[in-house]
Parts: sequence; structure tokens; C-alpha cells
Amino acid sequence: MQRDSTSHEFFEWKSSQMNSVLKLRDMQAPALAGMLALLAATPAWAAADDNLAAIRNEIQQLKDDYEARIKGLEDRLQKAEAESEAAKAAATAAQAAATAAQTAEKAAEVAAAPPPPPAATPSAANAFNPGIAAVLNGFVSAATHDPTTTRIAGFPLGDEAQGLPRGFSLGESEINFSANIDPFLFGWLNLSLPDNHSIAVEEAYVQTTSLGEGITLRAGEFFSGIAYLNERHAHDWSFSDASLPYRVFLNNQYGDMGFQARWLAPTNLFLEFGAELFRGDAFPAHGAANNGFGTQTIFAHAGDDINESSSWLAGLSYLHAASDRRDSVNADLFTGTDNLGIASLVYKWAPGGNPTIQNLILSGEFFFDRESGQFNGIRFSDYDRTGWYVQGVYQFMPRWSFGLRYAQLGTSGINEALAGSALDDLGRIPRAETALLEFDTSEFGRFRVQYTHDNSDVRPLDQVLFQYTVIYGPHPAHRY
Repeated sequence: MQRDSTSHEFFEWKSSQMNSVLKLRDMQAPALAGMLALLAATPAWAAADDNLAAIRNEIQQLKDDYEARIKGLEDRLQKAEAESEAAKAAATAAQAAATAAQTAEKAAEVAAAPPPPPAATPSAANAFNPGIAAVLNGFVSAATHDPTTTRIAGFPLGDEAQGLPRGFSLGESEINFSANIDPFLFGWLNLSLPDNHSIAVEEAYVQTTSLGEGITLRAGEFFSGIAYLNERHAHDWSFSDASLPYRVFLNNQYGDMGFQARWLAPTNLFLEFGAELFRGDAFPAHGAANNGFGTQTIFAHAGDDINESSSWLAGLSYLHAASDRRDSVNADLFTGTDNLGIASLVYKWAPGGNPTIQNLILSGEFFFDRESGQFNGIRFSDYDRTGWYVQGVYQFMPRWSFGLRYAQLGTSGINEALAGSALDDLGRIPRAETALLEFDTSEFGRFRVQYTHDNSDVRPLDQVLFQYTVIYGPHPAHRY
């Protein structure tokens, strides 16, 4: 309102000044005309030079005076216009400053206010968009006799514990789906192609992601957290096949439907504890004994850095399995309990903590197993068996690795009633030596040649495996 009033007064003053100029001009014209008429009517004597010059002088002075006054009024008008424009600009700047101050004040009020509650997540946010990956884990095998007919004296075997067939095979190729279901849950589904002609569910579980306090829960079908290698999929094994203890005690690896709880202790030392409850359908259990709660496990892992180049990991695991008429490849039946203890130790070295150029992984595990029950209808108790392996894989230059493994089994002997059965070790000490050479195109591609001399059967087996592994799509990071 202030600006509008000032502008109005200015325009009234400007109009009055313009009127004054026009009046002066109107007055000038008659005056000049009158003087010219006077000159025309003046008698001849008045035309003398001195009088005429005086008259002309007066007229010129009058004209100059009028022009000076007109020029002064015009200058004043221009100055007034400039002052008016400056006043308008100042008023506009003041208004902008006031608006900016109000905006800043409102922003400060919004920042100080508590955040609004989150909006409900629309159902479309949980659309089916998992990460999908495929692993091709192919083999070409040459052997002195058929590895799929392998028997190990003293150890009834599960259906997956025998070797790979001669010729071409897909091994444990797989397709997996993974996704964060919401901020609290993660889902995983893994389908395997075990025999080139079928698809089997290897893992299918849901896992918590944000319980806090170091607690993680998992439910579904999954590989147990016992031992060092059990949770790893076959394409992630350090060697092309499982070692003897894993084959005889865990049917390569133990997985079943159940529930798992883990707790990561809040210590500088890596310290993890876990417990599991399984249905009890998978070897070494069978038949979902104890009303569908046939297997229980507990495990603990500890580890730390020794220095910037080396670290260690140790573990203890225990599995208790109940079996109801568990069969084996020998067509034997076992009903009873199995108690398996496992001790693990791993050492890793990489110069400066960088494994891309050189690294060394040394690992070993000891298995102690005790079974009691009925074998083919013959009762026995406390049948003790042992197994162990040591292995090392050395990456001696980028992409190239060399590995060695030795594995051995042992039994405590059986009573005469079971002589000649699959529990009879025939006085043998099953063992196997393995060597490999590996070339990695990247972390997603690998070629491997492995040789094994397996003396666990009555007939020694010499086998050469050529393995090629490639991974398509996103894949979870592998464990320590």
C-alpha cells in the first residue's frame, strides 16, 4: 500500500509539471506574435538601428529565459522519474527479503517438527523380482572301474556317497532364486539337477535379517551349519568331490527340513553359536523319527586374525540322529541312534591380506561317530568309527592353484554276529589321496583337473576328473 500511494502522488506531481511546461509554451507563442505585430505597426522612425537592436535583444533574452525554464522543468521531471524507479526497485527488494524470511521461518518449523509416520508399503513393492542365478558344474570322468559301484568296508553308504559316473555328467549343477522379502526377511530357493534328468529342491528357506543382538533365525530346508564344509554347495568345494569322512558320515553333506538359530557374540574375537532341529529324513537319520523331530545339532565357531596376512577359524559340532529302518546302497537296514562329533581347524594366508595374487588355505577335520541299535535285525551298541582329512590349496600366481588332500577312515571292530555285513571293515584302513590343478578365468569361471587314488574299496580306484564351473547371474558370497 505504501508503494501504490507514493506512485499516485508522483504521477499527480508529474502531470502538474507537464501542465506548467505547456502553459509556458502557450504563453510564449502569443507574446512573440504580439511583438511581431508591434514591430509591423511601428512608424518608420522607430526603425532606427539602435532601437531595433534593443528590441531584438529583449526578445532574445525573453526567449532564452523561457527555454531555460523549460529545460529546468524537463531536468526535474527526468530526475523525479529516476528517483521513482529506484524507489520501486527498493520496494521490490524489500518485499523479496520479507518473503525469503517467511520461507526460512517455515522451513525451520518443518525441520524441528517430528517426522511423519511412514506410509504403508503398497503391495506392488513385494513383486516377484528375485535375483536369479544358475551354476553349471560339469564333469568329464575317466576311472579304472565304475565309481558309482563303490563300497567302503565298515561304512554303509547313503545314496549320494558314491563317486561320479564315468564320461560326461552335470554333477551338482543348480538354479537358485534369492530376494529380500521385506526389511525383516530374506528368501532362498535352490534347485539342483543331480542326475541330468530331474530337478530336486536342494534348499528352500526363509531367514531373518534384522532381529538385532546378533541373532539370526532360519526355517525351511537347508544345509546344516555343522562342520566346516557342510554348508557349502558342491561347486564351492575346494576339491571336485567330497572327502571320505563327508561321504560316509554325512552322505556328502547333511541337509534336511528344520529350524536353525544362530547367535554372533559381541566380541572382538569372532564367536558364533548355533543350534538346529530337523525332521530327520536325511542320512544319517531316516524316517522322521521322534514324531518328526529326528535330528538335533549344536555347533560353535571361533576365529580371528593372526596378523594382516593370516587368520584362523576353529569349530566344534555335534549331531544326534535317530533312524527308523534307514537303508543304504548295500540294501541294509538300520534302526537306532547316531551320535557324530566334528572338530575343525582352518588357516588362511595371503600377503598383506590380498588373496588375488597369492594365497594358501590349510584345513583339516576329525570325525568321531558312535552308532547303537539294530542292523539287519541284529542288535549292537557303541559301534565307534572315525574319519579325518587334511588338505591344502595354494594359489601360486593369479588364477592358478594347486591342491593336495589326504583322507582316512577307521573302525573299532564289530561282534561276530555282524561279520561279513557292511559294518565289517575286513581289516582294511580306507584312505584316499587327491591332487588338483585349477585355473580360474574369474570368480565366476573355473577349470580344474583332479586325480584321486582311492583305496577305500576292496579294489583301488584311480580316477581323473575334468571339472568346469561357471556361474550366471547374482550369487551370494561364499563363506570363510
